[in-house]
Amino acid sequence: MQHTAKYVSILVILVLVLFALALLNISLGSVHIPARDIFSSLFNAEVSKETYRYIILDYRLPKAFTAIIAGSGLGISGLLMQTMFRNPLAGPYVLGLSSGASLGVAILIMGSTLIGGSFIALALSKWSLVIASSIGSLIVLFAVVLASVRLRDTMAILIIGLMFASLTGALVSILSYFSPAAQLQQYIFWSFGSLGDLSWAEVGILSVFWFLGISLAIFCIKNLNSLLLGEEYARSLGVNISQNRMLIIIATSLLAGSITAFCGPIAFIGLAVPHLIRQILPINNHLILLPAVILGGAILMLICDIVAQLPGMEFTLPINAITSLIGAPVVIWLLIRKQKFQF
Repeated sequence: MQHTAKYVSILVILVLVLFALALLNISLGSVHIPARDIFSSLFNAEVSKETYRYIILDYRLPKAFTAIIAGSGLGISGLLMQTMFRNPLAGPYVLGLSSGASLGVAILIMGSTLIGGSFIALALSKWSLVIASSIGSLIVLFAVVLASVRLRDTMAILIIGLMFASLTGALVSILSYFSPAAQLQQYIFWSFGSLGDLSWAEVGILSVFWFLGISLAIFCIKNLNSLLLGEEYARSLGVNISQNRMLIIIATSLLAGSITAFCGPIAFIGLAVPHLIRQILPINNHLILLPAVILGGAILMLICDIVAQLPGMEFTLPINAITSLIGAPVVIWLLIRKQKFQF
């Protein structure tokens, strides 16, 4: 009972931290907006300049929501992968979904030069990138699902996912080698990742995928706890391993694939967040871990976005670079303390 009260208290604190960071995220940017005008814009009150309302409601607020959705979704993806593979270094991209999305975008951007004409203009549109990224992720997902049906060994699926990532990475390198500088530059900019390019309609579509992925993860909570004790033990408890594995793969694909499609590749959040949360909540019960990772992922992504904005300056750093700068030290720390983890 005391532990339950402690866990609930930590979750409440995480909610308060998330709310505070969301406000701080909205208040920062290249244009200084007084705090009074920020709250007036949020509550549809009178503001000193109408441009402030436009910046808050049509740019900063969608970006903050995107950061919350992306961080929480990638965090849950990482938790699902680490539980399924019982490997503390597994992440949402071990299935090759990010690499598949990158290949789809690379073929669209760099392959458009082979066709030329109006197809180049089509490749420059936002929705074309989203569709190409989604198709790339779905093709890899389809291949991984086929492999999971035929294979009983979970580690074999992990290795196949890594091989897909290497294969698609090689194809992207070949396309890059033969592409003009302009198309190569556009692809590189996409690979930087971005949270600020989404409209409210796009945030709404991303939210639908997020809701579906999170719902599947919640549905699997009981089986996830059983999997931590080993597949044989889970089978003895009546868990359908193949069906459960398929649900976890689909949930991860919905979350990581849609986030990569709309925001570009974002590294290390999925890998680092579950471990950071376990430092605060040293338990393996996914009923507690799931909401904590959702909050922790959103908090970490908001922190990364605040750092990327370089407060007080007009420049913005690539979000993928910031998450790597913060996530890489965490992974190194995990490797050093690896013997202390129990899966």
